Amino acid sequence: MAFSPASFSLDGKKALVTGGASGIGAAIAEGLAASGADVCVTFNRQPADATLDAIAQSGRKGQALQCDLAALDEAKAAALVDAACEAVGGVDILINNAGIIRRAPALDHGLEDWRAVMSTNLDAAFLLSQAAGQIMAQAGGGKIVSTASVLSYQGGILVPGYAASKHALIGLTQALANEWAGQGINVNAIAPGYTATDNTQALRDDPERSAALLNRIPAGRFAEPDEMVGAVVFLCSPAASYVHGSVITIDGGWLSR
Repeated sequence: MAFSPASFSLDGKKALVTGGASGIGAAIAEGLAASGADVCVTFNRQPADATLDAIAQSGRKGQALQCDLAALDEAKAAALVDAACEAVGGVDILINNAGIIRRAPALDHGLEDWRAVMSTNLDAAFLLSQAAGQIMAQAGGGKIVSTASVLSYQGGILVPGYAASKHALIGLTQALANEWAGQGINVNAIAPGYTATDNTQALRDDPERSAALLNRIPAGRFAEPDEMVGAVVFLCSPAASYVHGSVITIDGGWLSR
């Protein structure tokens, strides 16, 4: 297929974005809609009204589903994907974006916090990919993109559960890509650097820690959530038809330092 600008279009596609009420998830949901997709987002406590307004302004259909991703099992994941299909007419695209972080020294990192992080960041991504993958396989293809992190490659400080979950998310991305590429399902990930979201608020509010981070980032600033969108739109578009098991790092040069 010869390249054309239309290769980046998502016209008529149907997407499910987890954690779409704020931050990177909201930016991705809005970007997918601006590129032509109808978008269903999940939220837990914070309503997704602003995201839905932005989707509507793009002239696309939007829906928000409340869900505690930490409490998913196989049946609940399948029901969530089915609800998204009913809301927007299908699921061509799955964005495993939702994630939480618990900060504590490893000696004090409680099992409850560990399990909450793993359930939300990793288990939910697997269960939803499995449920959406069933539909995509029957349809002849689809796109799955997960939000990893620069801590998929590093240990970080005071975040052992988060770092472990994000390392594992890249392994999951590659494992699913190996199995599903032949069925036309592209499974990839992005790895954001330090971004101005709720998850980094404590770091950005700490003058010493914030200065240390900024001194290491070649770009000299934290990312904005909407700076993640272009890579995701690319991975969800026909232009990325031969991209499988890849991770696009969007970190202002952090990992190059």
